[in-house]
Amino acid sequence: MATKQKLVILGGGFAGLNLVKHIDKRQYDVTLIDRNNYHSFPPLFYQVASSGLDPTSISFPLRLEVRKAMREGTRFHMGNVTSIDVAAKTVTTSSGVIDYDKLVLALGTTNNFFGNDELLFDVYTLKSIDESIRCRNEILDRCERAAVARDPEERKRLLSFVVIGGGPAGVEIAGAIGEIKRYILQRDYPEISPDEMSITILEGTDRLLRTMSEEASAAALDGLEKLMVNVRLNTLMENYKDNVVHLKGGGEIYSEMVIWTAGVTAVPFNIVGAPDFQRGPGGRFATDEHCAVTGLKDIYALGDMNYMPSADYPRGLPQLAQVAIQQGRYLAKALNKGSFDKPFKYVDKGSMATIGRNKAVADIGKVHLKGFGAWMAWMFIHLISLLGMRSKINVLLNWVWSYFTFNTSLRLLLRGAKYPRRGTLWDRG
Repeated sequence: MATKQKLVILGGGFAGLNLVKHIDKRQYDVTLIDRNNYHSFPPLFYQVASSGLDPTSISFPLRLEVRKAMREGTRFHMGNVTSIDVAAKTVTTSSGVIDYDKLVLALGTTNNFFGNDELLFDVYTLKSIDESIRCRNEILDRCERAAVARDPEERKRLLSFVVIGGGPAGVEIAGAIGEIKRYILQRDYPEISPDEMSITILEGTDRLLRTMSEEASAAALDGLEKLMVNVRLNTLMENYKDNVVHLKGGGEIYSEMVIWTAGVTAVPFNIVGAPDFQRGPGGRFATDEHCAVTGLKDIYALGDMNYMPSADYPRGLPQLAQVAIQQGRYLAKALNKGSFDKPFKYVDKGSMATIGRNKAVADIGKVHLKGFGAWMAWMFIHLISLLGMRSKINVLLNWVWSYFTFNTSLRLLLRGAKYPRRGTLWDRG
């Protein structure tokens, strides 16, 4: 048998996992690299942030998920990717250096502050499980402090929330906090009046959910307003200093907790050995119709890192889980066959977002759903997309319990503790 090629996959998300599962281990010696030892489900990060779900319910150990593949020769390497040397064909991580014959980039995205990097130290974000837990702790801590505050003005300051960005993530976290205001405060925090909590969502364009239909945008606006969320369209944030959101064109909003969902960029790392190479829009990697990165030999980009403009998608394919899943399977099939006979063709299975209890929107082809029907469809699709039967059962039980009781047992303020001598888990310096 011919010597197997070394296939290195960066990222254990939907694209990376589907590639690992479908690649022929008889032809390729596979190494999967991820900064975490688990796969997580980003569409439900907001539910962790709002105490709706436990983090372990939407996360799944990568070693368990690829256990069969590991028995067939796949290796898992936990580490942060710092650089790629395209001349030497090596990947450098925080844990070592790995050789490759073919490399797949599927690390996903991180927060994009559009040049205002100081926001990293001032705002809350929702691009990982860790960030979601941090957001949950801050919301709960503010509710607890407001419950014992004697000054009504202090309570209002503590409970002032602003969400930046009116896409699916922004709409969903704003709606989740709105449900806390409408359903939870008077039951769990009788000392607080719902009028003392303010929630504002800022969107720079003329409607929410810009990538979805106008019917979905209108339904999202109506749903948020019913949850007592103040929606401000055509409004951009210029900066955020001293608990004040400064708006472009003038105006200010006081907020002690700003949640940023306004933009994403591909996960950064250094590229060595290709001085003329430039990333595409949003830090993504421009590829041909076979997912091969233009200008870099034997390197492919999948999912959120892929930039493949076409007549149907002039700004590149949408950064959705379905794109990642389909590209992972496509690349595995092509590499197994040893040729790329057909170009990748994305099959759009629709878009959806939830606003709150019994409130969701869905665009499936030319069909537009809203309200309870869309909400049930949203729950079903997200439930079947989770990895592992335990996760599916846990999430279903939490949703059913919350629906009938208007409550959850997950509002736990768990701050964690420092590790002896080295600070946090990742601070090994």
